[in-house]
Amino acid sequence: MPMMDRLNASLAKWLPEQRLFLRSDDSARYIRLRPVTQLAGISGITLVFGWTLVASSFLVIDAISTGQSRDSIQQGNIAFEERLTQLQAERDARAAEALAAQARFNAALDQVSSMQSQLMASEERRREVEKGLSTVQATLRDSAAERLTVTADAADADAQTPDRSAEFSVALDILSGELRQAADQRHSAVEEAEAARLAAQELTAERDQILARNDEILSQLESAVTVSVAPLDQVFRNVGMNPDDVLRTIRRGYSGQGGPLTPMAYSSRGNAALTDTEEKARQIIVTLDQMNTYRIAMEKLPLAMPVTANFRFTSGFGRRWGRMHEGIDMAGPVGTPIYATGDGVVTYAGRMGAYGNLIKIRHELGTETRYAHLHRIGVKVGQRVSQGERIGDMGNTGRSTGPHLHYEVRMNGRAVDPMSFIKAAENVQ
Repeated sequence: MPMMDRLNASLAKWLPEQRLFLRSDDSARYIRLRPVTQLAGISGITLVFGWTLVASSFLVIDAISTGQSRDSIQQGNIAFEERLTQLQAERDARAAEALAAQARFNAALDQVSSMQSQLMASEERRREVEKGLSTVQATLRDSAAERLTVTADAADADAQTPDRSAEFSVALDILSGELRQAADQRHSAVEEAEAARLAAQELTAERDQILARNDEILSQLESAVTVSVAPLDQVFRNVGMNPDDVLRTIRRGYSGQGGPLTPMAYSSRGNAALTDTEEKARQIIVTLDQMNTYRIAMEKLPLAMPVTANFRFTSGFGRRWGRMHEGIDMAGPVGTPIYATGDGVVTYAGRMGAYGNLIKIRHELGTETRYAHLHRIGVKVGQRVSQGERIGDMGNTGRSTGPHLHYEVRMNGRAVDPMSFIKAAENVQ
């Protein structure tokens, strides 16, 4: 018995042979469904059903994981912005402390200079007193020698003339008092100058500590804003845009300035550290302005998803069947809501050849989006729409094999891959 007959015989217990009759007016025919044929059909149906379950499970798991990833990235971005605000506030406080310390340091230097001037004046006065004392002592010595020489006439001289020794003694006492007063003043000035010097050293150390802490904060802030700017810069490069051109375009539209201009003051008393700190702070401000300008530009690009309900990607951007497919296809039921992917103005809303029902929206920075094969159009030409606003429903119009959305993104009239915009939005959320 051939192998197939043996297999049919073993399966006949569970899958008995079936006959499918086909009748016509004058004849009747039938088709035999042997056990092996029935087993093959059942196995095929089971495999198709199992594959459908597995594919659906992957789609559901991917949708859940994508939502959780976006939530965690958004929470991390919020925490980073809060930390950035704290660092900015701490940097401002340290800068104020550094300026106050600089003012106290300058006052201490002025006080030390005044003390040094007083000390020099006291020293000059002491020298003058010492010089006068030397003159008096020499005069006293001459007077003593004269008195010893004329001892014979001393009594008569004492009776007839005033006592010169008494006069010199009084003068000596006056000069000695002046000398002691000058010495006391000099000692006091020396002590005050030393105290001022110590205070200046303490203020210098405090100022250096504040400047070091301020520099550390500015370095952390600079690193933070640099890390934040890098992904924003990469977003525009990924979608084929020159970041420098984008920045220039945005700044032309946001170029308001004003307020009084106050001349800058410069100091020659060791402000090199402050100058370096101010330069680093200016660089941080420039980077923050760049980051803010990037965020303004991001709000002007079509980065959102046109379909948020359940859908299936059926075709990507690129060559397909020998022709260029200039967008992506997202399949779903007829009537699935379609949303604008960015702020813009509707430039076309109607029927257009193979596109079927088509909506065109012009965005800023030279970008345009197209939504084709729609079942319903919910906007009019000239209408301004916002990102996330419902503009129509998914359909099967034009050259289409089933209900789906054909979504295009064009830059300066040239079609680009819409997935680069969608992925760019996921990288900065």
